[in-house]
Amino acid sequence: MAQLTQRRTENVSGDLYVDSSCIDCDTCRWMAPEVFHRSHDQSAVYHQPDSPEERLLALQALLACPTASIGTIAPPKDIKAAHHSFPIPVTDTVYHCGYHAENSYGAASYFIQRPEGNILVDSPRFAPPLVKQLESMGGIRYLYLTHRDDVADHQKFHDHFGCDRILHQDDIDQGTRTIELPLSGCEPIELEPDLVIVPVPGHTKGHTVLLYRNQVLFSGDHLAWSDEFQHLIAFQRACWYSWPTLIESMKTLLDYSFEWVLPGHGRRYHAPADTMHQALKKCIAWMEMNQ
Repeated sequence: MAQLTQRRTENVSGDLYVDSSCIDCDTCRWMAPEVFHRSHDQSAVYHQPDSPEERLLALQALLACPTASIGTIAPPKDIKAAHHSFPIPVTDTVYHCGYHAENSYGAASYFIQRPEGNILVDSPRFAPPLVKQLESMGGIRYLYLTHRDDVADHQKFHDHFGCDRILHQDDIDQGTRTIELPLSGCEPIELEPDLVIVPVPGHTKGHTVLLYRNQVLFSGDHLAWSDEFQHLIAFQRACWYSWPTLIESMKTLLDYSFEWVLPGHGRRYHAPADTMHQALKKCIAWMEMNQ
């Protein structure tokens, strides 16, 4: 938990603060941008919440922080309400799980609620409040893992919910060798009529993305919005397999229609399908210029 003795001097005065254990994962800054910002390669509170809405967002960020680097001077009496707010709705059937894991460097995880069986996209921490909420929403049928980096507590979720885990075989290692549904090859896979898995090697050799209802793309570490560049990007400085391969993989997404990009790292992006298509083309052109 956050230590008041390690409170960063960059925080404004007040109850909420970030301590020096912050790993600069960006979670709190995109979850509560009116409260947190970046200062000297770490997060800090630049505005104390002054409304119930801002307070809830700040506490959600506190709970999502993978290193528990956010704290309050006074014990937060409203923390239970923040726990109960997870998972947070993104669309009518897609939710942000929160409770990011440190060993995934704070990657976001998502939950899809569907009558045919719910899906957890990448693994958050196995946090009891979240587990209880997911139980009440129907449990988990599949635990889909975009790639090797963001598997976190996959084994605990499998053991508890009995869900089948999905990961491309090129990203399976010692910690994921018991995966129930290993993927292979480079062709798209229709998991269900509303779910298509698209192999997109580049960030890692076995990276895949999940397209839901031709509406939501769960992009892992393949694609995200950048506030710095103000367009969609891939992560060149964190490309562990092949940047040229990543460019070619990105081009395959031009064959699909979607309105949401929900990444593990980076910012979300929401736009009409035609605007998204143009944004993806701009991303590819930017990638080709930076080979």
